[in-house]
Amino acid sequence: MEENQLNPDVDYTDMLSICSQALDFYQQHGITELIHAFNIANILGTNQFYAEAAFFYKVAFNMHSKSAGQFPLAHFLLMARLVALLKGNFPIKEDEMNQLKGLCIPLYNFVEGWKRYKENGDALSAIRLMGNCFEEFHTGEEADTIYLTIMMDLFNPNPEICIKDRTFGAADFNVIPNNLFMYWDQNPPAEILQNFEYHKGLTHFNLKIFDKAEAIEWLYQNYGVEARQIFLSARHPAEAADFLRVHVINYYGGWWLDADIKIQSIDKFCSIIPSSYEHVFLLTHNNVVHNDFFGSVPNSPILNDCMLSLYRNSYLHTGLFIAYKTGPGIFGRALNRTFYRSLRGETKKPSVVLLNDRKFWSVIADFETPYKDSTPHWQAS
Repeated sequence: MEENQLNPDVDYTDMLSICSQALDFYQQHGITELIHAFNIANILGTNQFYAEAAFFYKVAFNMHSKSAGQFPLAHFLLMARLVALLKGNFPIKEDEMNQLKGLCIPLYNFVEGWKRYKENGDALSAIRLMGNCFEEFHTGEEADTIYLTIMMDLFNPNPEICIKDRTFGAADFNVIPNNLFMYWDQNPPAEILQNFEYHKGLTHFNLKIFDKAEAIEWLYQNYGVEARQIFLSARHPAEAADFLRVHVINYYGGWWLDADIKIQSIDKFCSIIPSSYEHVFLLTHNNVVHNDFFGSVPNSPILNDCMLSLYRNSYLHTGLFIAYKTGPGIFGRALNRTFYRSLRGETKKPSVVLLNDRKFWSVIADFETPYKDSTPHWQAS
């Protein structure tokens, strides 16, 4: 497939027939503007049609004026093409890598580092080349996840880690307090009330459930008027909960649990979740950090970094996708920064463990949540 300057007479219907979502977009909008090609490429990439995604990223790149004022920026379009090729295990042309290097060295380092890691599995060499390239991206973008996946080879080689008991003698680490925090803004539906009662009945944790009014006052008393204002300006209750959770856990230490999931049992919690770390995070199947269930000591350097991204995004990127702005994205960025600083010898190795998706679902369970059928989903905000 050639990706030269767009020929308006070309019909891409047959090519896009592999993906109904991309085809629908094309039939509605055509490809008369760069953003059309970019959106089609994103749809194809999301649906794992990587060769076709790479083609349309190149179409968008070729349509770009190469001016610094046109968005998406040219170097991000070229990078996206090369990343799609890497995902599909397709070869990458050296001249395209050199072209990216001429446009943006950090993005070149990101692609080249990941390419080498996929070829030889040498995480240390890859990270040394990549540096802190994740800073070129918004929190939560795929670069953070790719970087964290490589870092795990160095700092978290066994995501299946488990323990036989939770008895320890003298230790040189702080223990995560036995606090459990949850939140619901107001008028919780029956299934959420039932979940609250379930966790009260576990009697294992010091349980605290915040509502919106109490959260507003707590943030004001402990973090001031700016924190209260950002909380009140949240686009969705999920974004407000994101903002609250980092502040609460960093202040008290303990565990956060979203109101729409449950701990299966104390036996499973105690037998699966290690107690010999100052931070316990769990990952999705594709290594995105869960923020719906995690634990930390108070005044955590990792959560302090989460708060830095929280406030930065709240002031500078108010319209950013919630998962990137206040959700899992800020945790991935904080972990990457923490690991990177440690690798450079600027801080000691963090006391943190990352457990995989299988471990998450061994401890946590979903339950029926009819309220979601009648309320706007956070992804639409």
